[in-house]
Amino acid sequence: MSSARTYQVRTYGCQMNVHDSERLSGLLEDAGYAAAPEGEQADVVVFNTCAVRENADNKLYGNLGHLAPVKASRPGMQIAVGGCLAQKDRATITERAPWVDVVFGTHNIGSLPVLLERARVQAEAQVEILESLDVFPSTLPTKRESAYAAWVSVSVGCNNTCTFCIVPALRGKEKDRRPGEILAEVEALVAEGVSEITLLGQNVNAYGVEFGDRQAFSKLLRACGDIEGLERVRFTSPHPAEFTDDVIEAMAQTPNVMPSLHMPLQSGSSKVLKDMRRSYRQEKFLGIIERVRAAMPDAAITTDIIVGFPGETEEDFAETLKVVREARFASAFTFQYSKRPGTPAATLPDQIPPEVVRERYERLAALVSEIAWEENKLLVGREVELMVAEGEGRKDRETRRLSGRAPDNRLVHFEADFSAVGGEPRPGDMVSVEISYAAPHHLVADGPVRALRRTRSGDAWERRTGAPADDAPRPVGLGMPSLGVPAPLPDAPVCG
Repeated sequence: MSSARTYQVRTYGCQMNVHDSERLSGLLEDAGYAAAPEGEQADVVVFNTCAVRENADNKLYGNLGHLAPVKASRPGMQIAVGGCLAQKDRATITERAPWVDVVFGTHNIGSLPVLLERARVQAEAQVEILESLDVFPSTLPTKRESAYAAWVSVSVGCNNTCTFCIVPALRGKEKDRRPGEILAEVEALVAEGVSEITLLGQNVNAYGVEFGDRQAFSKLLRACGDIEGLERVRFTSPHPAEFTDDVIEAMAQTPNVMPSLHMPLQSGSSKVLKDMRRSYRQEKFLGIIERVRAAMPDAAITTDIIVGFPGETEEDFAETLKVVREARFASAFTFQYSKRPGTPAATLPDQIPPEVVRERYERLAALVSEIAWEENKLLVGREVELMVAEGEGRKDRETRRLSGRAPDNRLVHFEADFSAVGGEPRPGDMVSVEISYAAPHHLVADGPVRALRRTRSGDAWERRTGAPADDAPRPVGLGMPSLGVPAPLPDAPVCG
């Protein structure tokens, strides 16, 4: 039996945090640690934190409190706290939770193994917070959670100054990778069997600002189209202020760039957008949606919306509902505004009473769901090709369905009837199905699978798991928050 110390990484927040956790896992395994078996207490627990919620610190300290007696009963156990909350509250974490061994920031995740060892040898907490990157995270070891889909960072940090967002203060100014480095990483991933990549940045379409190329992102999308074996390209999250027509053209003209777009609205009121310091207005946002739909009629567009921003009137909220009706989002991540300590919005006058925020939120959520359902119903009877997913459907085991993502990123649960294709798909393989039922948040395809295309990604999944798929359909958990594959958007506003 292995004597390696075990670890567990607990992730909160946005896609960038999810990707950082893959690097933390890679670093720990490179240092000789092993992932703790499910259900077993790890020797090292790492919290990768988020600071965008008002009560983020309460959640962290609550979890740390639960671990305190566990650690006291397990000599040698260590606890580390990293991420945005660690960057913000560097001076208070070890004061409020003195049993924490390591505190590290967003700019030095590569230091974790050394800090853990130093804390063990010196028997005292180690706190290391850098104000700027010492090493670009993409150069660090990475333990990818999926064999067939991967995040690829194009930049870190953000140059925007949205009044509700603390990310720029914690992640710093935008730093861009060179295009050649990004494409080399994508090519290496494809060589390993990955067939879908999601380009990731806090403001992904601003990519190129650091080296002065305004069309760098559209060029990058087109270059991804030249990589043989790369079937699907997605990106998140863009900012409407910098979303240019060359990006729309690149999306429409590059076959492997998928017809899905996550475009954060935040508010439909131009007055509120100004208060949020979002450098676009309602007319510009709707113009982008119109041009995207003209170039890609079948594109599914999703968004983020914040309800109850300070000073939002009923008339402002009505403008948000108007945009939702006109844009017809395939889905929307809707949030009740909450103060984020350290942001300008937290000290603005005219904070909205919680009961008003909740009532508006409920009206917005109902409208979003109604429109998403109407849009999904338009797909009934259509044949779509799905990339078979790992563990996307919570009820797949009991319904004996599998799940996959359509090109537009909609989630489809499909019947495990392979009588017409003579074999069962593996995660990463492609199947063609006919949509038979629509719900607000997913689609169903009951009936025989019409076509099965076994892929190099399915081969990679099989190699990783060590066993081919058997006759019983079963979800495989990823062990992480699950945009599409590799992860549905977490329940937190993404930056953009």
